[in-house]
Amino acid sequence: QVQLVESGGGLVQAGGSLNLSCAASTRSFSHYHMGWFRQAPEKEREFVAHITRASSTYYAESVRGRFTVSRDNAKRMVYLQMNILKPEDTAVYYCQALWNGKYYWGQGTQVTVSS
Repeated sequence: QVQLVESGGGLVQAGGSLNLSCAASTRSFSHYHMGWFRQAPEKEREFVAHITRASSTYYAESVRGRFTVSRDNAKRMVYLQMNILKPEDTAVYYCQALWNGKYYWGQGTQVTVSS
């Protein structure tokens, strides 16, 4: 079982930045592919960004060029740097860990972008 704890959410004005963090409990962290997803009110959870265990990165079209995902295996952390935030980025952001066909989720952190 992997526990994931997100932090760094908050209220920010449009055009601002936030840096989300996700701490993982597993000592096998380097084996995991890690992702960020988000869910806005009354909407489906959607993919935001993904970083493989080899540190290849992938982004949703809506955030490419504004968001950057990174990881620190020694600290068992994954990050999501979010720049040029827009009101439509408002959502609960979730961290995901994937390895060997198993998914784990964090509890989420709220990001609110005011116009």
